[in-house]
Amino acid sequence: MVEIAGISEGPRALPSLIRFLAILGVLGAVAFGVMLALATFVEPQQREMTQAVPAQKLTGK
Repeated sequence: MVEIAGISEGPRALPSLIRFLAILGVLGAVAFGVMLALATFVEPQQREMTQAVPAQKLTGK
């Protein structure tokens, strides 16, 4: 196996595109898992909301 500037070349070395795609896939899976965990385990607190609407928006003038 040949190693040049920290980049190994040989039968076990992955091409940089495949390595990049693999890293993106792993990061995407982690992000998906975090979002799934948040959606499953975190319950939002319900509360009332009021917002004043100007009369001009109601009449269309």
